[in-house]
Amino acid sequence: MSGRARLALCAAAATLLTACALLPLVSPATWIIQAAFLLAVQTGVGAATRRVPLPRPLTVASQALVTLLMMTLVFAREQALAGLVPGPEAFRHLADLLQQGGDDVSRYAIPAPLSDGIRLMLIGGVLVIGLAVDTLAVTFRSAAPAGLPLLALYSVAAGLSDSGADWLWFLLAAGGYLMLLLAEGRDRLAQWGRVFGGAPRTTPGAESSGPLAPVRTGRRIGAVALAVALLPLPTVSGGLLDAAGTGVGAGNGGGGTISAVNPLVSLRDSLNVGEDRQVLSLRTNSDDVSDLYLRIVSLDDFDGTTWKPSQRHIVGVPNPFPTPTGLAADVKRAEIQTRISAADWYAQDWLPMPYPPSGVQIDGSWRYEPVGMTIVGDRGQNTRGATYQVNSVQVRPTAEQLAAAPEPPAAVRREYTKVPDALPAVVARTAREITSGSNSHYQEAVKLQDYFAVTGGFQYDTQVQVGTGANAIARFLRDKRGFCVHFSFAMAAMARTLGIPARVAVGFAPGTPQADGTVSVGLKDAHAWPELYFQGVGWTRFEPTPNRGSVPSYTQSDSPDSSVPDPALPSKASTAAPSTAPSAGQSCTAQERKLEACPSRSAAATAVTGDGGLRGYGALAWSLGGLVALLVPFAPSLWRRRTRAVRLGAHGRTEADAAPHTLAVWAELTDTAWDFGITPDESQTPRQAAARITGLGRLDPTAVAAVHRVADAVEQVLYAPRPRLTAGLAADVRQVIAGFRTTAGRATRLRALLAPRSTVRVVWAASAWWTSVTARAAAARPTLRKPSGQRG
Repeated sequence: MSGRARLALCAAAATLLTACALLPLVSPATWIIQAAFLLAVQTGVGAATRRVPLPRPLTVASQALVTLLMMTLVFAREQALAGLVPGPEAFRHLADLLQQGGDDVSRYAIPAPLSDGIRLMLIGGVLVIGLAVDTLAVTFRSAAPAGLPLLALYSVAAGLSDSGADWLWFLLAAGGYLMLLLAEGRDRLAQWGRVFGGAPRTTPGAESSGPLAPVRTGRRIGAVALAVALLPLPTVSGGLLDAAGTGVGAGNGGGGTISAVNPLVSLRDSLNVGEDRQVLSLRTNSDDVSDLYLRIVSLDDFDGTTWKPSQRHIVGVPNPFPTPTGLAADVKRAEIQTRISAADWYAQDWLPMPYPPSGVQIDGSWRYEPVGMTIVGDRGQNTRGATYQVNSVQVRPTAEQLAAAPEPPAAVRREYTKVPDALPAVVARTAREITSGSNSHYQEAVKLQDYFAVTGGFQYDTQVQVGTGANAIARFLRDKRGFCVHFSFAMAAMARTLGIPARVAVGFAPGTPQADGTVSVGLKDAHAWPELYFQGVGWTRFEPTPNRGSVPSYTQSDSPDSSVPDPALPSKASTAAPSTAPSAGQSCTAQERKLEACPSRSAAATAVTGDGGLRGYGALAWSLGGLVALLVPFAPSLWRRRTRAVRLGAHGRTEADAAPHTLAVWAELTDTAWDFGITPDESQTPRQAAARITGLGRLDPTAVAAVHRVADAVEQVLYAPRPRLTAGLAADVRQVIAGFRTTAGRATRLRALLAPRSTVRVVWAASAWWTSVTARAAAARPTLRKPSGQRG
């Protein structure tokens, strides 16, 4: 076997060994056999074309073509020409399978069933990685950069799997990569001929190792490096969002305690999903659903790096529940009833309920945790498809009652004000600076809330990486970017440093009211918020996260110029947008210029530079080049998604922010209609434009009503003496987008997704910028001329 053929075999083996890390994610794991066969065919085609030999680009193109034909044969045989050649129907079928696979991935827990969509994603992903590894390591003879696609494949598997055999998958992946490096080294070494050295010491009848000696040395070094790499794996500790414990409710069912399980593991993923799927549907007799948070569990154990539930004693579900801890008889309250239905795919061990609950009616095996007043499944019981009724108390304290609250009992203060010594000093120092001049713990709590939500310059961004280590909160206070977990963790920790008992609640922010009187709670309503304890009121909710949930009425100032956010703003209006301003790439219309509401350019990201002496620039160049090549075809779609996220994302809550936010939302609505084929007409009034969009778009009544609500809000900010901020506009636009997707044909939907028409605004903006630059240059040129009488 030639050195090139041996290298190709090692590249395929490394890909297959790394793909084994995906085995725990799906059951059954028979897909790996099919992937191995197709990978072998792909590798054989590469070996054959290199033997001809063909130019390198043709070699890669041949492998890609054969891979496409094999995928068509396996997954779209009936839609292909002659069962092999892919046509439009075959590509549509493959796209549908990929969409089905994405839905299945979000629907099922690990291990997921091996549906056709998931099988396509797994086998297709392995073949794409295999082609990249073969191209780098064999075709271009550079094995080191081939570790990048292998790392990407392993990272996907490692990020999703939490099995106890993770070390085994790491061992296989690392071993495959080392094998590839050794094969390349041996091939290069063989091209130099015999290795020079001293006379070999051999015994009679034994063959000299000759050139194999360096290879054996490389094997020993690789084995030692792999063993050293495995040593730290069992001691890896978590960070701000790390899961703790081993789970809940799945034990033998006879125990009296629950373990510390952290439900925040998937919260960030829920906020970043592309489609906001409904998790819960509820109907309540409460007059105000903007305050109807659904609480799952409280996190009260803070070790400096993460919050998690303490290990608690559980009992049978009482009827009725006991009075909440610390709630006095003179605090105003109302009894409400809420009937909740969970989606048949939503399997949660903890029962989402309004807080504090006073009783629950539900079938199945459930247990009650008295301290947190939570319900947890027993013997594997979960919420999948469950319908239940919760009686709860809507506590309505006044600001005066909270300000006059006496000191909490010593036991409460001792347990819920503990902070570890590892907590950075900047956390407590910042808390004291923010709350200086306060006369009560209540004033301190309100100042903390306003600092995060209004005055501190923080931005809501679900794309922020999860912090790790004891400095996670300090980094959040410095960078001022994060999502609800960061805000709630930081405020609760700072409250504890001030002597205020605090914990973190996890659940869902208020959902979206529907036309039939129900309230829909989606994945993007997943939320975390701090609860602070005040004697006489009990555990009290605060809302430090900008543009999420609702601000409690007892924390708002009565002064007309208060900057406290409007509590009526729904959580559905928020997205993963990392900026509070519309994108600079969007054009400024005449209406925006009238109101001086042209969007400002977002703050530029700060580039982080490293040590120039570090190695690996070649691998970095390969990875960046590949990333650019992958992103170029999707640039219009990515720009459009970014613009939509910014327009519908976080925004200010004062009257001054009404015009910029409303006009940005209107621009998004008209651009969406443009993407679906309805060209904008700037000469029309908002009301006329709304009628035109609803007529040409053939929208359903719900989407029609949403379009007219946005148009009414635009007219209000354009012509009213004092424009007011209208709640729910972003949710209305999302309803319109869903309506367009429902009524449009497949080709129109694909065009709107992959090649949106509104991206021409980028070209317009660039043209306008260039015209402005040339005009300024032309205007400045005469000033450079010499006076007519001046000598040279």
